Amino acid sequence: MKAELSIKHYANILELAKTQFNNWNEARKAFVQRHTILVWSTTIILATILLLGLGALGFYFAVQQGSFGKIPTRDELVAIQYPIASEVMSSDGVLMGKYYVQDRLMSDLDEISPNVIHALVATEDARFFEHTGVDLRSWSRVLFKTVLMKDRSSGGGSTLSQQLAKNLYPRRDYEYCSLVINKLREVSIARRLETIYTKEELLQLYLNTVSFSNNTYGIKVASKRFFNTTPAELTTEEAAVLIAMLKATAVYNPMNNPAVSKLRRNVVLDQMYRYGYLDLDTRDSLRHLPIKLQYTKESHNDGIATHFREHLRLELKDWVKAYNKEHKTNYNLYTDGLQVHTTINSRMQQLAEEAVTKHISGLQQEFDAHWEGEEKPWEDERLLKLARQSSDRYRVLKAADLTNAQIDSVFEQPVKMRVFDWTAQEKKVTMSPMDSIRYYFKMLNAGFLAMEPNSGYIRAWVGGTNHKYFKFDHVQSKRQVGSTFKPLVYANAIRKGIHPCSYIGNRLVTYRRYENWRPKNADNKYGGFYSMEGALSKSINAITVNLIMRTGPKSVAQLAQDMGITSEVPAVPAIALGAAEASLLDMVKVYGTLANRGSRPEPVFITKIVDKNGKVLFKANPEDRLHCTSPLSVDEADIMNEMLQSTVNKGTGIRLRYRYKMTTPLAGKTGTSQNHSDGWFMGYTPNLVAGAWVGAESPAVYFRDLRLGQGANTALPVFANFWQGLLDEEQFDRYTKADFPEPSVEVASKLNCAASVTSDSIYHENRAKVAKKDSVIQELPKPQVVVQVETETKENTKPIAQLVGGGELEK
Repeated sequence: MKAELSIKHYANILELAKTQFNNWNEARKAFVQRHTILVWSTTIILATILLLGLGALGFYFAVQQGSFGKIPTRDELVAIQYPIASEVMSSDGVLMGKYYVQDRLMSDLDEISPNVIHALVATEDARFFEHTGVDLRSWSRVLFKTVLMKDRSSGGGSTLSQQLAKNLYPRRDYEYCSLVINKLREVSIARRLETIYTKEELLQLYLNTVSFSNNTYGIKVASKRFFNTTPAELTTEEAAVLIAMLKATAVYNPMNNPAVSKLRRNVVLDQMYRYGYLDLDTRDSLRHLPIKLQYTKESHNDGIATHFREHLRLELKDWVKAYNKEHKTNYNLYTDGLQVHTTINSRMQQLAEEAVTKHISGLQQEFDAHWEGEEKPWEDERLLKLARQSSDRYRVLKAADLTNAQIDSVFEQPVKMRVFDWTAQEKKVTMSPMDSIRYYFKMLNAGFLAMEPNSGYIRAWVGGTNHKYFKFDHVQSKRQVGSTFKPLVYANAIRKGIHPCSYIGNRLVTYRRYENWRPKNADNKYGGFYSMEGALSKSINAITVNLIMRTGPKSVAQLAQDMGITSEVPAVPAIALGAAEASLLDMVKVYGTLANRGSRPEPVFITKIVDKNGKVLFKANPEDRLHCTSPLSVDEADIMNEMLQSTVNKGTGIRLRYRYKMTTPLAGKTGTSQNHSDGWFMGYTPNLVAGAWVGAESPAVYFRDLRLGQGANTALPVFANFWQGLLDEEQFDRYTKADFPEPSVEVASKLNCAASVTSDSIYHENRAKVAKKDSVIQELPKPQVVVQVETETKENTKPIAQLVGGGELEK
């Protein structure tokens, strides 16, 4: 009975439902008949939405699968690579410069101030620690406020992860829907990044890759560029300025637009207050602070050791190429973040650059003044024509097929330009290109180099006065060396057995074999007899020539190359007076051989190279110095060192004593080339050798007289300024106050004689004293007064016209 009632009950319910459905269906049909257009429109809209949704989903999966460009795989995202600048470090840990495509250096998150993190998160992605790469709330805000309500102040919807994806994989230009495709790519990459890296690692990646304008990448470079500090030391207001730039780096650049930058900085401070990173009082106080920049311009023309860094760059290019070939690697100097540790001491480098600038700026005024109202400081106008033809402007005009007359017209037409200026470093002028060539042609320049003679470590390298305007490196340029070559002649004479106390007559001699060559002394004074020490300290030309004639030019030339000169040294007598050309680098090696007691040092300027992961790719071997050649014996070098100390104490280098009041041990030699075009000074102690060269870019430009043009006036003051700087700092005492080794008894006895004698009786008296004290001294030949000398060797009988040099060189 109950079962029958139950079946009947369910049948009634089913019948009722059927009736209600039929009623609803009839009502639907009636509604459709009455509202056909509305129904079909709604159906189409819903179908369209469904299809669009399915299409968008399919489009997203197509982007994710790489249909619009490859999406980086998980493995690729784990091993993210982006360009990192290579660093050039001084021996005392100072960053001197960088090589890069993008100026970027790396910082770990614990090296970045929390102020930066707080400003970044508060401004760019407040829910960064909550989402997984995409912030749907931000997207909704963008949709309704920015798109629908046209409120551009509502900000963007990209999370930091999406921005990082855009930084790592820049957007592409597609024919259609570029913005949509790029956004979807960034979403896909961002979500993958979130599955690989922690939030802290993502922040570190972001802050190391983001651009701060002007080829400034990463928080480390930006901190240095705008505030001359490190990321760890950024204050809250400084961090806010840098984060403010991320919205639009050009617009909010504090260097170019300080007022706009301050407004945006205050927006960042407001955001930090809004999200609890600042309290109200702190925010209000910071908002009123001005932006105080310490803008540090960085380029290949700025900073210290610019010429050295360029020389190093060329050396490193070759080294990287050879290393990659040998080790099957693919290092890139400009993108792989190598760290190159050099031997340069940043403080010594600074002192050297200051010494050059201080002296050359004043010397330039003297040079200009002593030529004022007179003819130009060069004799051949054709040199200007050659200089013009070497200019970039001339090459461009020639490539454009302009006639010579048209090119002449362009070069004589005044134009606005910037030129080098000693006072302001740079000034705006209006002058013709030809006048600018004349302007630069008479500009003096300098080279300076300091090296440890025992290790070969280069401690200071100044290739010129201004790298932007004078790219040529005068540490490596080859110029006539003047009397700085003379110690080679004397060292060779000692090697050949000529006794240092052999007195040589100071005579004006005509050498018939060399077309009656008659080398004169700088002061045109003659007479008396000189020991080697006396003759070298006074830089007497006549006696130096006498020695090279007795020992032979060929052996002197060979010794010069053995001691470090790499350029060709002609085996002719004129080299005794400095006719040979050599670089400052080579001459420092020569004098380094003397300071190192006969062993030639090889210059070293790289101590270590490591990659960005800390792997050591190269390390200098200190034992290499033990295998250097020794062109001189210890005693021979000690004799020369004693003689060159005498040159400073009472010879051509005496200005160091009476004008610059230097009392510490020093040896050195001045040098002046033909026509006073080149001035030199080489000075040293047992622990440091330093050389200075001064002259114009062209040796055709010269001083009118020896008073101004001699090395004692042009180059010695550069050395003196540098050495005084070293003397003022206790850290350099090991260089400046080092005593020369005590010479052996034999060396002392060989030098135990007067520097000069003026008569036969004094000569014989001195000869007897020396012979008594030094049993190894052989009978000294009595000097003979001669007009023609026939004791020179017959190694070279070339006409004097081919010898180049020999004349008034040193006072």
